Amino acid sequence: MMFSVTKGLIRNLALFQVRLPPLVAAVMAPSSVVRVYSTATSPSPSEISVKKVGTHNGSFHCDEALGCFMIRLVDKFSGADIVRSRDPKILAELDAVLDVGGVYDPEHDRYDHHQKGFEEVFGHGFNTKLSSAGLVYKHFGKEIIAKELNVEQDHPDVLRLFLAVYKSFMEAIDAVDNGINRYDTDQPPRYVNNTHLSPRVGRLNLDWIDPDQSQEKENEAFQRAMALAGKEFLESVQFHARSWLPARSIVMQCLEERFKTDPSGEIMILDRFCPWKLHLFELEQEMKIEPLIKYVIYQDERAKQWRVQAVAVAPDRFENRKPLPEKWRGLRDEELSKAAEIPGCVFVHMSGFIGGNQSYDGALSMAQTALTL
Repeated sequence: MMFSVTKGLIRNLALFQVRLPPLVAAVMAPSSVVRVYSTATSPSPSEISVKKVGTHNGSFHCDEALGCFMIRLVDKFSGADIVRSRDPKILAELDAVLDVGGVYDPEHDRYDHHQKGFEEVFGHGFNTKLSSAGLVYKHFGKEIIAKELNVEQDHPDVLRLFLAVYKSFMEAIDAVDNGINRYDTDQPPRYVNNTHLSPRVGRLNLDWIDPDQSQEKENEAFQRAMALAGKEFLESVQFHARSWLPARSIVMQCLEERFKTDPSGEIMILDRFCPWKLHLFELEQEMKIEPLIKYVIYQDERAKQWRVQAVAVAPDRFENRKPLPEKWRGLRDEELSKAAEIPGCVFVHMSGFIGGNQSYDGALSMAQTALTL
């Protein structure tokens, strides 16, 4: 039995996009309507030339749903049909096979990870064993991202996004599918899990009390799983392209210019506000920054004031490398200005993690003075 995505489902997928980037346009194109076949399907002669990607039937998981979605975004398998079967004879005739078949052979587009001896990882410092989605991303992710950015695959931003999307989105899919715990006692988590997408995809399987357990209903459920996993993957790619990458560039430039602000090199001026904390920690390591940044100064455009923020010891910690002076904490306005001997002071938080001044010069003076106390 064959079925197609409804036009309504495709339109609903588009509602989540602020703009129409290349990948979403491809997903919404009429030629990309997903046809999912059950084991018993015999395609018509007119469909023989269409590429076919196989995965197993029965209960599905996030990795093959996302893998099937992603592989259809690349030129080689654009508009491919999805064939769900465990029959080796059927799988052998397909153009690509994901999450079934017991073979990992990228030259022949076989991407299973269940076979004995499989230990493939993403590399680039990541050691989590890959799922079928991770394998597809490892081999085709750069092409997908390059299309989104509308640049060549060797563009440096492609590699940056390729690694960032794996870290923030893909690695959790691989880890959950392979049964890897996120925590080991008091050690830091092994990977980032921002979405909990895997269990949400799992809940789309047919309920055991549903009287209709037919292959057609199962395929419809798998189609919904592909749409959910694919939408969130594209949202992650688009976020990293539109927001994460520009913010990283801003923080990098500000770090490079830190000695122009203060000879200590421990104060960074954020000349354009953006999400900076995670980038700062990563770039300090990459750029081998020494000494580490103690304070970041930026303008609060809503309040038309300047902020001095102490940098935490780690991204997930509240303790700061050098909090603002204790004798300033909890004070405001004139009382604070008098205690600090700096005009224009507005406040310093009780914990010492942030303070404010009416002017840039005042905020810089607060940071410079705090370094000496």
